[in-house]
Amino acid sequence: MSESLGSRLRRWAFNLFPAYWCTGARITYLADDFREIRVRLPLSWRTRNYVGTIFGGSMYAAVDPMYMMMLIQNLGADYEVWDKSASIRFRKPGRGTLRARFLLPEEEIVDIRRTLEEEPTTDRRYTVDLVGEEGEVHATVEKVVHVRKSEESG
Repeated sequence: MSESLGSRLRRWAFNLFPAYWCTGARITYLADDFREIRVRLPLSWRTRNYVGTIFGGSMYAAVDPMYMMMLIQNLGADYEVWDKSASIRFRKPGRGTLRARFLLPEEEIVDIRRTLEEEPTTDRRYTVDLVGEEGEVHATVEKVVHVRKSEESG
């Protein structure tokens, strides 16, 4: 799916948001329905650590808000979504540009809504890899996102 003008403008705005801009990462693609996001994290003076590879904090920060943002946009105002926990496993030093791809299938949205009809809350676990140019995994991030129906929605 190609980006619409609206999703392109939202991507640009997010990339300019100071907290994300400072990570050194950039969203390179944002699907109009917020079901796919692609991120690029280059090795640069802003992301380089003491030993000359990509700083682990930059790796984590590059991917941190994506699943929460995707769920907020797809579930709508009747749901509260926030990050509950995260972990990162470093596998290889980042010596070049890393990329991550986030996908949120329709079945996941349906399952969350169905679960919240019977339970007050649900925690969802998502995993994303930061991958180098040759397809090698440099870091794996696992996020736990908490979802519940908004109190205002009744």
